[in-house]
Amino acid sequence: MPVDLLWAGPERAVATLVLGHGAGAAMDSAGMNDLAAALASRGIRTARFEFGYMAGRRTGVRKPPPRADTLVGEYRAAVEAVGGLPFIGGRSMGGRVATMVADELGVPGAVCFGYPFHPPAKPQQLRTAHLEQLRTPLLICQGTRDEFGTRDEVATYALSPAIEINWVERANHGLSTKKALAEAADAAAGWLSRAR
Repeated sequence: MPVDLLWAGPERAVATLVLGHGAGAAMDSAGMNDLAAALASRGIRTARFEFGYMAGRRTGVRKPPPRADTLVGEYRAAVEAVGGLPFIGGRSMGGRVATMVADELGVPGAVCFGYPFHPPAKPQQLRTAHLEQLRTPLLICQGTRDEFGTRDEVATYALSPAIEINWVERANHGLSTKKALAEAADAAAGWLSRAR
């Protein structure tokens, strides 16, 4: 099945970043549009794609997101459709799936905007096992008020030394203010330009 890609940013870019969407928001949602625009203004070209379970949004039949590990094949297909060895990442669940395939694909790096370290109000249900051995350089832009993983919680996790966390002060999981999004985009663009 062909992968539909939604491109943004300059063709002669600092870096190309494949972006997966979060669990409940499509590739062309306001949050994803804002993120792609913020990155484009900083010289980053993005290729967004949509996981198959979101197809029902066009017919009005919404499906809940499946387990993240069942989406790795779709993420691989999106990277193949982009071609070459781009950077990969995404918002929340999209970023989580990217981290699951990063080592296997041999990409130069990954960027997550709001990593879902655990479900909200369930800090004991960690989603970090694969991050302990990650070899691919990874930047996580995380709000200090993120209900999926606070600064104090994340400080206790055994994470790979390949992971760098950029804390965005007073930001939530969606990095939903203009200031938070700008700070995250600045951090990502700087990191991507150094990592390529």
